Amino acid sequence: MELLDFVIRQTDEYIDSIPRAERKKYGQFFTSIETAVFMASLFDIPENKATLRILDTGAGTGILSAALIQRLEGISSLQKIYLVCYENDHQVLEVLRQNLDWIKAHSNIQIDYEIRNDNYILKQEKEYNCTSETDSNHKKYDMVIGNPPYMKIGKDAPEAKAMPDICYGAPNLYFLFMAMGVFNLFQEGELVYIVPRSWTSGTYFKRFRKKILSISALKHIHLFVSRNKVFDRDNVLQETIIIKLKKSNDRPKHITITTTQNNKDFSKRTIFKAPYNTVISGEEAYVYLVTHEDDVTILEKVDKLSHTLPSIGLKMRTGLTVDFRHKDELRDNKEHGAVPLFYPQHIQSGKILFPMGKAKEYIVTDKTSLLQNNSNYLFVKRFTTKEERRRLQCGVYLSKVFPCYEKISTQNKINFISGDTDLSEELVYGLYVIFNSTLYDRYYRILNGSTQVNSTEINTIPIPSKDIIEQLGEKIIQSQDMSERCCDNVLMELLYG
Repeated sequence: MELLDFVIRQTDEYIDSIPRAERKKYGQFFTSIETAVFMASLFDIPENKATLRILDTGAGTGILSAALIQRLEGISSLQKIYLVCYENDHQVLEVLRQNLDWIKAHSNIQIDYEIRNDNYILKQEKEYNCTSETDSNHKKYDMVIGNPPYMKIGKDAPEAKAMPDICYGAPNLYFLFMAMGVFNLFQEGELVYIVPRSWTSGTYFKRFRKKILSISALKHIHLFVSRNKVFDRDNVLQETIIIKLKKSNDRPKHITITTTQNNKDFSKRTIFKAPYNTVISGEEAYVYLVTHEDDVTILEKVDKLSHTLPSIGLKMRTGLTVDFRHKDELRDNKEHGAVPLFYPQHIQSGKILFPMGKAKEYIVTDKTSLLQNNSNYLFVKRFTTKEERRRLQCGVYLSKVFPCYEKISTQNKINFISGDTDLSEELVYGLYVIFNSTLYDRYYRILNGSTQVNSTEINTIPIPSKDIIEQLGEKIIQSQDMSERCCDNVLMELLYG
């Protein structure tokens, strides 16, 4: 029996004995055998080394360690492996120990292993922050592999305080494990992790991206098309990716980006070599997940533009009213003092349909924080479903359509674009052309894989000048056609000839 087969069999028995809810408390989702083998295959094996030091940062039952050792058994020059496994879940420790003992007894390489029943982050806090004596190379590793816990923690959690240079707001444990993993590498060492995609964009991860991409090179990204077919026994609805980082000062010309439908068809993966400076670019250090040449062309077209919403006096904001927190102020019908409360359902075919007989579509309040001027806006849905064809779905709101109101309100499941001064109709329609176009919808999908439209990210996306946007608006008004196709034609004609 091969090493990995034994470990998988032991893991299946463990999973059957522990309720899923119990494992979820620890963010514990086990890697499939196919994924483990693929992750192990991504490492470039150091040539002519007799000994390798390997770190498994959240070992679980040892699946990833087994897959990597099994691959290394074919390296003739390798004589010894020193393996360190971090795992502090007492329920899985005995399974891990039994698996490593079996691997040690049956591998053709000498295996020395150590299980550290410690908190992986807190155990190394002093070394990470250089508050103790200088960390020596004997504590570093050639390879780091991991399936870290996916768990949000508070901004005041000990782990967040242990790594203040990369934390903003409430962090997720998985990216702390990523940063600590790179810290644990020898220079030129490699890390392979399976993690959520969320770190590739967004303000919360900016400090982390800036640091990790300054001290290491992103060499490989693997994408799964299906969100719920990555972990065999757990229906985890998570945009998950596999990444390979090399701790190095050199940057490659290209990043390899591979894609499969799920964790069973790695042999059918698509392969694309994307320019490094296209994938990783900009002040925000976003990681754009391009999968073919068309994606690169889209990024190049948009990135040529030199303005952003804030630079031309505009900004996307999130709707003001969290409706379930203000139930007493909501009304089903118009009454004295009531103003419209706009929901995503009011955005239809580029227009705002109101009233539509929806429950609670009016609000009566004197709280200024819930009210905004009845001005021209572009409304954009904050949430869409994974199955919907478009991520950016917007509608033009014109104040003249609702002349009897001085104030309105917006539910927090929509975003709206407003300005330092009132927006002209041409400007609102021009913004509609941009964000209803295929070009910008695809650009945003490359940037952000989630179903949420993040206002912070939209505010950083390159757009044309204000004059050009107003010209776009004039053309779409003249056409009287709000379709995506018309927006595409107007945008391409005016911006790209």
